[in-house]
Amino acid sequence: MSKNDNMLAILWMLNSGAKVTAKQIAEKLEINIRTVYRYIDALCASGVPVISDTGHNGGYSLLNNFISAPLFFDIDEQKALLHAAVFAKESGYPFNESLNRATDKLKMYSNQEQESILNRHLAGFDVINRDIAPSVKMTLEELELAVANEYSVEVEYRTSHQEKSRSRVIDPYGMFYWNNKWYTVGFCHLRNEIRSFRAERILQIKRTPNIFKRPEAFSARKFFLQNLLPDPVSEEDAIPLIISGRSEALDDLCIHWFFGHHLKERSLNQAIFLLDERTLHADVPHYLLSYGKAIQVIEPESLKKKLVSIASELMGYYQSL
Repeated sequence: MSKNDNMLAILWMLNSGAKVTAKQIAEKLEINIRTVYRYIDALCASGVPVISDTGHNGGYSLLNNFISAPLFFDIDEQKALLHAAVFAKESGYPFNESLNRATDKLKMYSNQEQESILNRHLAGFDVINRDIAPSVKMTLEELELAVANEYSVEVEYRTSHQEKSRSRVIDPYGMFYWNNKWYTVGFCHLRNEIRSFRAERILQIKRTPNIFKRPEAFSARKFFLQNLLPDPVSEEDAIPLIISGRSEALDDLCIHWFFGHHLKERSLNQAIFLLDERTLHADVPHYLLSYGKAIQVIEPESLKKKLVSIASELMGYYQSL
């Protein structure tokens, strides 16, 4: 028999639930005992949880409940995994080679009919995203290892308002993907506080011998969102922002990561948001300008004047070039 056939036969022998010795396997398959050891090592390397017990009653067995685990996927599960892989690749997932091997295995162990179904589903499924530089992928690989193994890294980091990078040591607690960008959140030894860092602004990264302990139940996603979104204001202190416009424009506005957080009421052609005064006049105008004439600010009047002021400044800037 071929190597693959022998390894599959060993797997089914282990599936019996009883311990099987290398000698018994060798005799059953009529192969050399050293070959059995190599096949067992190969099964372990592929992820099969083979348990080896030494002694008089020793032998090989499988981890409890392994065979009852969802080792074989139905066609819908395979389709979902392959679609998810497309999303991962387009987001700049740093372990593409491993991901490709996993998806290749799914296709390899599908019969002809299943493979044809999967190919039909994949042929019409695409994700469009921005490209990520190879250097950023290398940074993400190093960050993922640092998060998993809890060791500090030294980075050369350039902030959005600084042209020159600065060296700092961080303890990366977690990574996340948001708004087409990768981030890490961790303790910054330079600032002596937990901060978020954009991966593409890390110009160099190297591991250090320092070990840290991630805070219990820490969530990078929760930390980031808490710092990104302002605290909700009471209705007494909030200023209503009333916007009318085309239905599809309002739909987009209401699911926007910022405006959706402040949405109070929505009708077919109008949406009402509750915001504090500072946010309303400092941040909101810049978000709304990108919608052009698809929306119209009904209230407050002060925001209309702010939009006119910003648009006038922008027009003056380009007229002076």
